Amino acid sequence: MYCQLMETLTHGQVLARFGHALSDPVRARLLLALREGPGYPAELADLLGTTRQNLSNHLSCLRGCGLVVAVPEGRRSRYELADPRLAHALGDLLGLVLAVDPAACPAAEADGCC
Repeated sequence: MYCQLMETLTHGQVLARFGHALSDPVRARLLLALREGPGYPAELADLLGTTRQNLSNHLSCLRGCGLVVAVPEGRRSRYELADPRLAHALGDLLGLVLAVDPAACPAAEADGCC
C-alpha cells in the first residue's frame, strides 16, 4: 500500500509558500487561471503563452507548495486549486489597492520585484 506523508504547516509557513508561488509572474497567472476552473497542462501552456516544459516546472512548484493538485484522468492529469478557499483568497488579493513608493525599494524595483 502506498502511503504519502503530509506535513502540517504553521501560519507563517503557509504564507511563505503562498508568497513564493505568487513571486513568479507565470505562477501567479497560472493560479489565476486555475481560479477560474480546472485545466490541463497543454491548454494552460497555450493560455499562458509558455512552453509545456516551463508550465510543468511551475505546476511542480505549485504542487510542492501545496496550492494545486493533479487529478488523474486516464492518461492525462487535470490540475486544480488544492482548496476552494484559495480562489477566494486570490480574489481578495486582486481587490487590494497598493500605494507604492518606488523610493522605498529602488533595488527591488530594478529586479522586477515591486
